[in-house]
Amino acid sequence: MAIQFIALKPLNPLLPPQCKNSVSQRRGSQLSVSAAESVAWELRIPPNAVRRKRDPSWRGGFSLGVDLGLSRTGVAISKGFTVRPLTVLELRGQKLELRLLDLAEKQEVDEFIIGLPKSRDGKETEQSNKVRSVAGRFAVRAAERGWRVYLQDEHGTSSEALEHMIAQGVSKSVRDGKLDAYAAMKVLERYFSEEGKGIEVVVPKQLELQNKLREGPPKDLDF
Repeated sequence: MAIQFIALKPLNPLLPPQCKNSVSQRRGSQLSVSAAESVAWELRIPPNAVRRKRDPSWRGGFSLGVDLGLSRTGVAISKGFTVRPLTVLELRGQKLELRLLDLAEKQEVDEFIIGLPKSRDGKETEQSNKVRSVAGRFAVRAAERGWRVYLQDEHGTSSEALEHMIAQGVSKSVRDGKLDAYAAMKVLERYFSEEGKGIEVVVPKQLELQNKLREGPPKDLDF
């Protein structure tokens, strides 16, 4: 199914309201989004990091951080102002996607923050394309439940995670098994510290799924 990657730009307080939510667009499967539609996305379903910026006392909106790997995927969770590593999944393909959805339901999250690999100079790599492909497929499944998917630059987060674990006195044997989860935690920390700037929202082309994203996750519904 066709998807779109929409890069949200930082808001400029000097611009009039109708211009503040302009976005740059990345084409996906020969599709594009009009500026008006892009404005609606940011106004109606802003990322949790943006909601927190607008209201520091806001406690809603749980986020699941994901560090995709070739054989291991790290997962972290953010609830309120707490960000912590959750688990490491040794799954791929559909099994991985279904497990992430299961975790999201149990943790009551409403968005996924997936780390996007980039080089030191900010350019995308071959691995970036693979992550975009996985994120695109996964975003369709997530949208069916009203959950949003975002891409966050993850450059350097694995090194930051390792330094964090060493500073916390985590033994090498434990570090080897949990590094990916801590890397996912660093992805989430960066997402919130940068207040969602530079992220991309992954949007399915199908209007029915877009409407589900706008409505958000159903309440008290057992999937």
